[in-house]
Amino acid sequence: MADRAGCIQINDTLWEIPPSFKKGMRVPVRIYASKELLDGMDVSVFEQATNVATLPGIVGYSFCMPDGHSGYGFPIGGAAAFDTKTGVISPGGIGFDINCGMRLVATSLCWEEVQPRLRELVDRLFARIPAGVGGKGFLELSRSEFRTLSERGMKWCLKKGYALQEDLDRTEGNGCVLEADASKVSEKAVERGYRQIGTLGSGNHYLEIQVAKPENVFDQRLAAAFGIDRPNQVVIMFHCGSRGFGHQIASDYLHDYLQVMESRFGIPVRDRELACAPFASEEGRDYFKAMNCAINMSFVNRQVILHRIREVFSDIFGADPMDLGLHQIYDVTHNTAKVETHRFEGKKRTLLVHRKGATRAFAPGMAGIPAEYREAGQPVIIGGSMETGSYLLAGIPDGQQSFFTTAHGSGRTMGRRQAKKRFRGQDLEKRLRERGIYIRCVSYAGLAEEAGAAYKDIDEVVRTTAAAGLSRPVVKLVPVGNVKG
Repeated sequence: MADRAGCIQINDTLWEIPPSFKKGMRVPVRIYASKELLDGMDVSVFEQATNVATLPGIVGYSFCMPDGHSGYGFPIGGAAAFDTKTGVISPGGIGFDINCGMRLVATSLCWEEVQPRLRELVDRLFARIPAGVGGKGFLELSRSEFRTLSERGMKWCLKKGYALQEDLDRTEGNGCVLEADASKVSEKAVERGYRQIGTLGSGNHYLEIQVAKPENVFDQRLAAAFGIDRPNQVVIMFHCGSRGFGHQIASDYLHDYLQVMESRFGIPVRDRELACAPFASEEGRDYFKAMNCAINMSFVNRQVILHRIREVFSDIFGADPMDLGLHQIYDVTHNTAKVETHRFEGKKRTLLVHRKGATRAFAPGMAGIPAEYREAGQPVIIGGSMETGSYLLAGIPDGQQSFFTTAHGSGRTMGRRQAKKRFRGQDLEKRLRERGIYIRCVSYAGLAEEAGAAYKDIDEVVRTTAAAGLSRPVVKLVPVGNVKG
């Protein structure tokens, strides 16, 4: 039976659009969604996902995760794997905010200890970690040093004293993508990024103090393995990316690819937002190397923010950060393209996996997971709205069906402009504080954009993610304090 935009229901959480639906489709589209989530997706999601299915060298399927909504080129929540020899690389399949990602940090504190100091904590974090459009960090870097850190990632932080070795160990890819070459990055990109280390930015980026209530722990064994092991434990989650640096890299190469995509490589331009080049070409490799610089810069950005968080907690509680249990649980990326080895149709394949607003979710035993989590599986962090809560999940073997890719957040149901018309930031702030959530924001307009009603139901997204076999819920984390860009 066909549903929206030619969707055929496979089961309660999986829908397919066959290649016969649109001329040029090379593979089917797979959409992971409950009926409720599918009906809430805007029509452009289906248009974008089917356009992705036409790209050369795509392997298996064009995927859309349960949090899917319209994006640039790919839908946000979109993923696709390409053969490294015959396939393409597309900046629109990665996103402008390259390595926009999530970091989760444990503490040994419980809510009863933090509650009396909550306002002080949030106020101090708001003062110490710049947020909003154009925010500048405290590091004084030369453009040359910035290029160096974009190649070295969190190794640079370790050398400079902003990181512990365990921070690198508990970061996807150890916080450094090796094939990064700053000579492939424009001076304009460096100019936009070199003052922004240690900043949150704007949009849906935030820093949140959260509580793991006992009733929200779904798997105690896995929660303990990840460092959440006591009632009402306080954790810190934050979400940010590569700021103007990644945005400019994407813009530069999208422009370049549109000039050569059809004339040089013979790839038809069905959607300008899917401008691409063969991954094996010089143009394809140049963007890959520049993109990896943005991935590394984003890791550094989040690490410097963690350094500031540790300083703030240490100042307020009068103890060493490690005595307060401020250990990183994990840092996971979305908005990347990575070369990975996966089994497809019984054979191992080397693939370039694009994840646009989608998260890697490796299963227990896979290489690339920190040794201490090898039996548990890769931690997965899915952020919700500031009103509802977020989740920590784990990768599972069934994730092979999507090249071990899962959702990354709750996903929007309305655009930012629409949200600003519908909600007032002052009213939202008051409502949050009445519910015990203390928030500091740069602007009320920006706050209105992030109202909980502008997002999908995070519980339904996670329930669908679990039912589809993409990843396993471990604990829900409830917000109590928030710093908003």
